[in-house]
Amino acid sequence: MDRRSFLAACGIGAGGVLLPGFMGRAIAAPQLLETIDMAVKKRLADAGLSAASAAGSSYCDVRVGRYLRQFVITREANVQNIVNTESTGVGVRVIADGAWGFAATNDMTPEAVAAAARLATAIARANARNQTQPVQLAPTPGVGEVSWKTPIRRNAMEVPIQEKVDLLLGVNAAATAAGASFVNSQLFLVNEQKYFASSDGSYIDQDVHRIWAPLTVTVIDQSTGKFRSRQGLSAPMGLGYEYLDGRAEDKLESANGAVISYGMSYDMREDAIASARQAREKLTAKSVEPGQYDLVLDPDHLGLTIHESVGHPLELDRVLGYEANFAGTSFATLDKREQRFQYGSEIVNLFADKTQPGSLGAVGYDDEGVATKRWNLIENGKLVDYQATRDQAHILGKTESDGCSYADSWSAVQFQRMPNVSLEPGKTPMTRNDMIANVENGIYILGRGSFSIDQQRYNAQFGGTLFYEIKDGKITQPLEDVAYQMRTPEFWNACSAICDESDYRMFGSFFDGKGQPSQVSAVSHGSSTTRFDKINVINTARSLG
Repeated sequence: MDRRSFLAACGIGAGGVLLPGFMGRAIAAPQLLETIDMAVKKRLADAGLSAASAAGSSYCDVRVGRYLRQFVITREANVQNIVNTESTGVGVRVIADGAWGFAATNDMTPEAVAAAARLATAIARANARNQTQPVQLAPTPGVGEVSWKTPIRRNAMEVPIQEKVDLLLGVNAAATAAGASFVNSQLFLVNEQKYFASSDGSYIDQDVHRIWAPLTVTVIDQSTGKFRSRQGLSAPMGLGYEYLDGRAEDKLESANGAVISYGMSYDMREDAIASARQAREKLTAKSVEPGQYDLVLDPDHLGLTIHESVGHPLELDRVLGYEANFAGTSFATLDKREQRFQYGSEIVNLFADKTQPGSLGAVGYDDEGVATKRWNLIENGKLVDYQATRDQAHILGKTESDGCSYADSWSAVQFQRMPNVSLEPGKTPMTRNDMIANVENGIYILGRGSFSIDQQRYNAQFGGTLFYEIKDGKITQPLEDVAYQMRTPEFWNACSAICDESDYRMFGSFFDGKGQPSQVSAVSHGSSTTRFDKINVINTARSLG
């Protein structure tokens, strides 16, 4: 998402602040460091649990949430806006007469939460009149009082505004000195303070942090008026300010040691300088000749393709048609799981993992109190599983939820959201240079770009940020106007090589929309550089006429 799109979506303009409802109210920066006392949160939760039980609910969960955001937006030598927001309240979800009910309040008193619980129970009973089958929840044992926090080294909310502004303006100055005509850089910070309590016996306190530092550099040829832009190649991460100040570790292992994540720090200034140079290269880059090419896709590009062609079609609610009215359905229907459908080539292994350090989706427990985990979606190219919540698990014959429930606010009901979905690194030692050396006629693609995909996630077209011609094992020159076409299973079956774990990096989606009313979530997609053979490439300039 570029700056203009973000401002349009959020209603944040340089001259004022018009905040969408889920962001809450504007606050002063020092308030970002405040917390709610644990005893207060437990008292509110117990009020909701007791009132729901007394009203006749068979199950209840209460989420006490404080959602904080900070945006710092700059252009060239100017700070265009600094916005701090807070949204605080309590959401109560119940099952009564076999149906769901939900109500929420921003009145942080036990009486108000109890009233919300009674209202949720009344709503559930009303819903039950039109429900054909009762809700079936996969068992989730209570965990008592536990806590989890994003493993950060430096809380970005505690970093002085001046330090953040100095960073961004320094980035802009470096890009300008390197030849940029225009440059804008932003810093987006999120802190979700979430307390979950359920009638199963869980009291879970979580402190979740996310960070994103996008930039866009534009270069204009003064003689022709022609211009080109290059977006930054950073990924939003589940990290603190160490992501930007160089204090992050380069390598972190997940709890089971199965996945290693690299690239935990980002030199924004160096990327801005490279952006200016590469935007200028794009002014004179050769326009691609349409045809079939072997594609070498960098992780900061492939992440978006994974998101759209694997993450979304394997959401169980889409598969079942629950999202058909808004987001579409999926070609990956339940019968394909039974048949072990050949989703990709034998080297393709895609997994879901909400425990991966540094990822946007990393939490200890989901918004149903389910402990998070890793599980396989595609094994040796075959479809083996989907993403499920507590009330969906029985449909797949599972005895437990996958821990995929999330709500973007205390005022929104939680539902199935995509976990981190990633491609396993190759098992044979291979660097990016090794891969390129074996390509005779190909294109190396970096960065996210425009894309389109049908509502069943089957037919798609993807662009990128940077494109380079590969001839006889060598990168020869930059290209422009590149987009590749794909059918999801054909594309993944064309996967012929994957670099090893030393090349593994994460891409992220900071504002992934879904549901009615729409909610946003953040999710990461890891991979190593990957090769796909004989993929159809079009020239976007010619296709536009």
